[in-house]
Amino acid sequence: MAWLYLFVAGLLECGWAIGVKYTDGFTRPLPTVLTLVTALLSIWMLAQAAKTIPVGTAYAVWAAIGIVGAVIIGVTFLGEQADALRLFFLALIVVGVVGLKLVTPAAG
Repeated sequence: MAWLYLFVAGLLECGWAIGVKYTDGFTRPLPTVLTLVTALLSIWMLAQAAKTIPVGTAYAVWAAIGIVGAVIIGVTFLGEQADALRLFFLALIVVGVVGLKLVTPAAG
């Protein structure tokens, strides 16, 4: 269950990271509220996961899901650059997270 919490927390982290773009410096009320609620839910779920997953692993996986998701959304929907080097380094993040998952003992 902890890994499920962590996965959902990572997706929410991706959501609030993209949401920050639409807050216009936290001056637009609806995007600001949605972004803050998403951020709080993400952090709460990360905290639940960290009860049984080592905090270093939990944080790294959480951040990586957000990073990879934000880049994918940026490239796919926001016209951001997708050159070979950027994708290579993104792949390194994914390899690192998979490695952490493989060496971390099973949790709830």
